[in-house]
Amino acid sequence: MLGEPDFLMRALQRNGFANIGTSRASDDGLTLNDAYILSVVRCAPPDNKPLPEEIARCRPHLTAELAALPRLQVVVALGKIGFDGYLAHLAESFSRARVRPRPAFAHGCQVVLPVGPPVLLGAYHPSRQNTNTGKLTPAMLETVFRRARSIIDSAP
Repeated sequence: MLGEPDFLMRALQRNGFANIGTSRASDDGLTLNDAYILSVVRCAPPDNKPLPEEIARCRPHLTAELAALPRLQVVVALGKIGFDGYLAHLAESFSRARVRPRPAFAHGCQVVLPVGPPVLLGAYHPSRQNTNTGKLTPAMLETVFRRARSIIDSAP
């Protein structure tokens, strides 16, 4: 079975976002194309379950990284924490960005946003818990990134 880093890298590679399907070291030749990986939480909290205040403390990092991506067209949120964290970033950064009704996270969900990149896609996080139990399969993750690629390729 593929390990968690391989799930993500292979999905990225198969949809033209990465030049290799696995990455183990900073000098292994990985190049990302039309993709940038960031996180709403910058540390590994106990039991891998960040508290709301930990997520809020990390939000300035997320905001700064997103500000450096002016051509961003689609966000793929890996997991409910990433999904909710990105929506919280929008609400904090743009007064009119509260999406109502608040979208529910689901694997494969697509939300059209009033500000920022026009589309938010949800995907289960490629954690060992999700990949080892079959909650997330390589095909499921690839489908989400295929949709992201389609959105990017069809943008004006």
